[in-house]
Amino acid sequence: MRTLFHAVAPPCPRGGRKAEDRGLSKTGDYRWLIVCAVLATALASCTFVSQKAEDGRLRMGLLPVLDTLPFYVADQKGYFKTEGISVELVPVKGAQERDALMQAGEIDGMLADMVAVGLFNRERPQVKIVATSLRATPRVAMFRVLAAAGTKITSARDLVGVPVAISQNTIIEYITARLLAAEGLSPDQIQTLEVSAIPVRFEQLMAGQVQAATLPDPLASGALAGGATLVVDDTMHSQYSQTVLAFSQSSLDGKPGTIRKFLVAWNRAVKDLNGQPGEFASLLIDKGRVPESVRGSFPMPTFPEADMPTQAEWRDVVEWMLQKKLLDRELAYDSSVMSLMVEN
Repeated sequence: MRTLFHAVAPPCPRGGRKAEDRGLSKTGDYRWLIVCAVLATALASCTFVSQKAEDGRLRMGLLPVLDTLPFYVADQKGYFKTEGISVELVPVKGAQERDALMQAGEIDGMLADMVAVGLFNRERPQVKIVATSLRATPRVAMFRVLAAAGTKITSARDLVGVPVAISQNTIIEYITARLLAAEGLSPDQIQTLEVSAIPVRFEQLMAGQVQAATLPDPLASGALAGGATLVVDDTMHSQYSQTVLAFSQSSLDGKPGTIRKFLVAWNRAVKDLNGQPGEFASLLIDKGRVPESVRGSFPMPTFPEADMPTQAEWRDVVEWMLQKKLLDRELAYDSSVMSLMVEN
């Protein structure tokens, strides 16, 4: 914020008359000149921009999913230190805990999704997306709709009237709706069941307590290895699945330089992961939560480099949220997405 101070200095005595004629001694004249000089210096200094220096620190809320791998690579390789910033990785158990920390100002940024960003910005812009962290590709899935072993469900058509276990008002519900619609189901044919905790949803599917569920990878791959049946995944419709990096508006206003340096470190880590995935196999298992049953076969995902959600992708999420009455008005792309990308 530019702060300007305006003050009126008393006029300094000018030449043309002797000091005695003005009723001033020579000593008084010198003092008056010193006062004028001090005031002039103070007024000049006040015209500069008053800005608090960035502290170079960020706190990031991280879900226990493989999308977070670039954070750990950047930390392990010292890329944050190279950029002269300090990034604290704050593990959270779920989206609810992450969102509470963001709302309280306890974290600067988070690994999230566009549904979560839309919910934050319902009334006013509170967070903005600065990058895509991971997206589905035709080779690697992010989310899968699965049927329990022993059922006769093999296609989306078999799910008509069958509750699919999901987490409501999240990307899981959005993905479920979009994938099943893409496979030919109408909204009234899609039924869902709230099972918010991902591990519980996984366990219930494996125990046959629910007939179908939507799970993220790599847990979904573990379910397949354990006998679950694939109904549909986002390799078939990859335009719907992505996670994002988002920062609070207050952090974007107060630490723009630090966030840009973070993105430089992030992009370096992404290039390492994509260029030498084998080097980070143990990190994939440890931080990516790969189930033991698929540790030898689960592929390292390809992380997008300097990628942003498109306007069409954002618009589709907003339209779904409006239909669900999670929003009562349109949210413009620019109100929730902000490009800070820099070249390495």
